[in-house]
Amino acid sequence: MSGARKVGVVLGSGLGAFADTLDNPVVTPYAEIPGWPRSTAIGHAGKLVEGSVHGTEVVVLAGRAHLYEGYTAQQAVFGIRALKKMGVDSVILTNAAGGVNVKFGAGSLVLISDHINLLGQNPLTGPNDDTLGPRFPDMSEAYSKSYREIARAAGKEMGLDLPEGVYAAVPGPSYETPAEIRYMRTIGADLVGMSTVPETIAANHMGMRVLGISCVTNAAAGVLDQKLNHTEVLEVGERMKGTLIELLRRIIPKLV
Repeated sequence: MSGARKVGVVLGSGLGAFADTLDNPVVTPYAEIPGWPRSTAIGHAGKLVEGSVHGTEVVVLAGRAHLYEGYTAQQAVFGIRALKKMGVDSVILTNAAGGVNVKFGAGSLVLISDHINLLGQNPLTGPNDDTLGPRFPDMSEAYSKSYREIARAAGKEMGLDLPEGVYAAVPGPSYETPAEIRYMRTIGADLVGMSTVPETIAANHMGMRVLGISCVTNAAAGVLDQKLNHTEVLEVGERMKGTLIELLRRIIPKLV
């Protein structure tokens, strides 16, 4: 693809259908790219798809690497660093999340305004690569305010309310306990998941602008009197895919 402006999109659990909607797609399985960590989680296709949306070049990562798969935080951001090398400066990170804030029920789309890193790892640990970014990158606007405004306007065109929330990242793979969810609510989290934060840190380190979108696939532990399971996550992702696809296709051409 040419050196024109490109937008990157990372697709979370059960949200991979967007990759199939690109114009003139070129698909490369991660397994064929040297060094690329395999996506072993159910609901992650594990492929890089290059194409376009309304004339804007797009590079999609259909599936990501998680710490719970045994990867380090550095390995988890391999894809984000690859996007930067491909000329991507704007990235949309999507994920499936649990609703810590009781206002966010299953099927809600929420814009991430900030995050809390409870992973115990940071992808920038170790010697700094000064060619990528500074030793101590600023994270005061980790998720671009102007991108959130663009997303809200796109949602409004669809009759869709897009609230904002703070995303807490935990290592997984076990779901959180009710006590942990009460703790997260106390410290200001609205959403909880097992990804996104390492990618956001690495993207900001490299000067990329980030839009984060969580698809709330379940109420977090203790919110409802029911057990959590990954099947529910995938089912809600499937139900929401049409809305998310339309939203992404409206947002992407407006990102600069």
